[in-house]
Amino acid sequence: MELDCMLKALGEPMRLKIYQALLERKHCVRSLSKKFGISESAISQHIKVMKSANLVYGEKYGYHTHYLPLQDAADFLAEQFEQMRAASLTLDRDATVCQCEYRKENGSQ
Repeated sequence: MELDCMLKALGEPMRLKIYQALLERKHCVRSLSKKFGISESAISQHIKVMKSANLVYGEKYGYHTHYLPLQDAADFLAEQFEQMRAASLTLDRDATVCQCEYRKENGSQ
């Protein structure tokens, strides 16, 4: 899975709202359209982007497709953010210490 593609897809505010709605329950395009007050074609385009980022999938019910988040994607995102959180917790935040590569190359402190 590619984190950058997922974050780019979720970086658009409406797609993030749609994804959050899908985390609550299944939705079809019409349901999402009514919920957010935008056209069905706009919802479809957002879903297409999220599908290509491997964030969501659809289950066909007659003429309608209900969309859900891919569990693997949600797990992957949670793992990535937990790794970032852990790295942040271990970061040396002492303002007097500079670990900049530029300073090391020039020998200055």
